[in-house]
Amino acid sequence: MTWEPTHRPPLSHNHSSNHSTERSQSFAKVFRWRLPDGQTEPPQTVEIVGSFTNWQKVSLTRDSALDAWHVTIHNIPSHQTHHYMLLVDGQPTKDKTCDGLAIPRGGEEERYTLATDKGPRIFMLFAQTK
Repeated sequence: MTWEPTHRPPLSHNHSSNHSTERSQSFAKVFRWRLPDGQTEPPQTVEIVGSFTNWQKVSLTRDSALDAWHVTIHNIPSHQTHHYMLLVDGQPTKDKTCDGLAIPRGGEEERYTLATDKGPRIFMLFAQTK
């Protein structure tokens, strides 16, 4: 699965053409990570990589009041499943809010896997629109 940034014209409210604009929709999602229970030392970096970032690292911002990190990713293409991973100090870490686990496909995904009882896995995001 690849992701390519595209420039899309705004959706028109006048649907005079017969083709659907549904496939061109995208959405934004907030990704969050918190220190695990009992951990007091904050990491140097918390990042996300995924098919929706073209496997480029995107930093999460720390909210020190909550000891949490977050980022909003915009323009995630909808109507498809995306794969991603959270990285804490460069190491893959669990995301309790992921939509499921998937078998990695391709070299980029294989770089960012977690070991599970069923083998290496990566997180899934079922892209949808509201």
